[in-house]
Amino acid sequence: MRIDALNQVSQLYQTSKPKKVLKNKENDTSDKFEISQSAKDYQTAKAAVKTSSDIREDKVAELKEAVTSGTYNVSAAEIADKMVGKYFDSIF
Repeated sequence: MRIDALNQVSQLYQTSKPKKVLKNKENDTSDKFEISQSAKDYQTAKAAVKTSSDIREDKVAELKEAVTSGTYNVSAAEIADKMVGKYFDSIF
């Protein structure tokens, strides 16, 4: 085996040094994000619900007045319908 032939072969397989790449300002990209319109709508609705009261004061006052005056009546059929509906909702 000839040594000078080995040198010629090794020169064929040598990797070239990496070239420096100049940064081009046009190719400089940055990450960005956008919030979809449905997400914006959701945020608006969530904020509106957060500011509203859990208790509807007008409805409570109306029911209190009906109970104290004796005009608040609920039929037995309505109560039975609600009870049966709740029962079947819990089964299925």
